[in-house]
Formats: sequence, structure tokens, C-alpha cells
Amino acid sequence: MSSSLAVIDLFSGAGGLGIGAMGAGADLRLSVDSDSYSCETLRINSVLHDGAVVEADVTGLTGDDLRRKAGLRRSDDLVVIGGAPCQPFSKAAYWLDPGEEASYRRARARGEEATRSGVPIEAREDSRRTLVHEYWRLVLESGASAFVFENVPSILHPRNRHVFEALKADAEAAGFQTTTVVATATNFGAPQSRQRVFLLGSLHGKPQEPIKTHAETAGAGVQRWVTAGEALRGLDSLPEEAEHVSGRWAEHLRVIPPGMNYKFHTAWAGHPSPTWETETRYWNFLLKLSPDRPSWTIPASPGPWTGPFHWEGRRLRVPELAALQSFPGGYVFAGPRREQVRQIGNAVPSVMGQAMVASVAASLGAVSVAA
Repeated sequence: MSSSLAVIDLFSGAGGLGIGAMGAGADLRLSVDSDSYSCETLRINSVLHDGAVVEADVTGLTGDDLRRKAGLRRSDDLVVIGGAPCQPFSKAAYWLDPGEEASYRRARARGEEATRSGVPIEAREDSRRTLVHEYWRLVLESGASAFVFENVPSILHPRNRHVFEALKADAEAAGFQTTTVVATATNFGAPQSRQRVFLLGSLHGKPQEPIKTHAETAGAGVQRWVTAGEALRGLDSLPEEAEHVSGRWAEHLRVIPPGMNYKFHTAWAGHPSPTWETETRYWNFLLKLSPDRPSWTIPASPGPWTGPFHWEGRRLRVPELAALQSFPGGYVFAGPRREQVRQIGNAVPSVMGQAMVASVAASLGAVSVAA
């Protein structure tokens, strides 16, 4: 791909999707985020993360602003990438409504409308939902030739899907051909089973769903999934004070085998003195990685007993978390540990981003050097 194919990354966070764009051979001209720690991370890694960095609220920007800050003329081809903050569409955003999720699912199964005291159950109000529309506004105003929109799979949940479908309909009404991709990071070479939804759009041809490069079992032209053990092997990572686990469930965690969670301490698993019954805790409670399998999803705001933990029974170190998200070796994150973990957990694995950007680039007639 010619480096003249410019990319602007909105809601860039720590830069996972932008790094993927560069891996696809694109020219990352501008990254925009309102979070000061994320912007500082991008600036610290300027050798690895190309382009200008702007700390700003997208609601105060115009398409002309983006082109000017990116050093682009109106006639230059442009791909806009990014995903509005995913918290409004995450499972937590609707599972925190006691009892309503189960009620909603039962009603949907019967073809009825779920209600509470006669009032329809709706998705929670959250001002960040409007950022999807701000993303689309900037795609239009900037005169982009293509776009890559990213979000969590729960944006396709029945209570959220209308937001995604509205974006898709608006894009197609504006002349974009679109492709929806529900992707798992392991299938593109990341050592983590994180899922993401992408909407790919192009004015010059329908983007093709990227071909998976990895699978659980290697085959013709397909490599085996990368395991957590492989990703962390040889990683020169200094011990961190926060990695040590102490407190109420520390001994429980210590004896759990790799790849297992709290269920090890249940009668279901044959424990002689069970502490819990199965399905009474969230799945990542006391969850340990297995070195022989890819990691589970890395959370952005883990609780004190929320995994995945290292198979040695400690918390994962920041460089290890970054490696599981396929950040380049030596990538540095700004802020205290809590902020670093948040940035890593919110990121898109760069290998996924690379595949998606390469797809829209191909639809524009560019040939990816990474294909």
C-alpha cells in the first residue's frame, strides 16, 4: 500500500487500532482522544506510533479540523478509523439492571415486549451513545473514502443493535458499501480470545471480510493460535509491587490449576470442601491463564479478584498485559498502573486492526504490503 493512503484514528486510546493501520502499510496522520493519559502514551511512543496527537473532545471538532491537523488536502484519500467508547454497549451496561436481562430475553423468545410495571424495558441512558453519531458526522464532514468502525459485540444485542444498524444505514445512504465483521482476535494472531464487531465501509467497492490467519489447529495456509505461554515467553518484565495477591481468597487462587477459575473450589469439580456452587460467581472470578491456551479477554477495570491471573497465581504485569493485546515490545504506557491497565484493556489488538484496515484499503484499490 502506498504510504499516501492517510488514516485518522478517532477515540484512539493507547493506539492499538492505529498501530494496526500502520501494520497494514497506511500512513497514520492523526490520532484523537479526550483522555490525557492515552494521548501521553501516544506521544511517548512517537517512534512506534506515527502521526500527530490531538487531545480533544470530538464533539468540538469538524471534518475540516481533522484534515487540517492531519496535514491533508481535501482531495487526499482518507480512511477514518475508530470506535466510540464501548461502555454503553458492554454487557455490564445491561446486566447491572437486576432481573431485567432475564425478563428481556424471555419476552424476546416469546415475541413479546419486555416491560417493568407496564413500562417497556429500554437500554440505559448514556450520553456516550451519541459519540457513535459524532463518529459518523466526522466521517462525512472529512470526506473520507472509507472507514473502519469498531465496538464490543454487545452493540449487536437487541437493546443496542438499533445504534449499529442506524450507523450502517446512514453509511449506505451516503454511498458507502459496508461489511459487518464479528471477529475474534485469536483468529488473526493475537494471543487473546477478545471479540470485536467491525463495520467496514468504502465508497469504491464492498470491503471483503478479512481471511482468518490462525485457528485452533494449523492447516493449509493457517497457523495455530498463539498461546499465552508463547506470548509471554522470554518477556523481560521486572516484578511489580501490584502483582502480589493477598487477602481473603489469596490461598484459593494459589491452588487453582492453570486454565481454571473459582469452580475448582466447587462440588462440581470434585472439591472435598467446596467453597462455592457453580454459576454463583462471574466466570472470571479467580480465573487463571493456561500457558497452553490463548488468554481470555483482558478487562480494562478489573476488580481485586477478577482474572485472568498469571498461571503462577499473581497479577499480570503491565508488559505482559500489553503483549497479550499484541502491542509491540517496549511499548510504554503513561500514568499510574490503574490507568495503564485501563488503556491496555480498552485497546483493539493491533493484528485485528491491521486486517480490517487492509480490507478497506484493498477496496480503494490499494495493495497492502502486509497482506
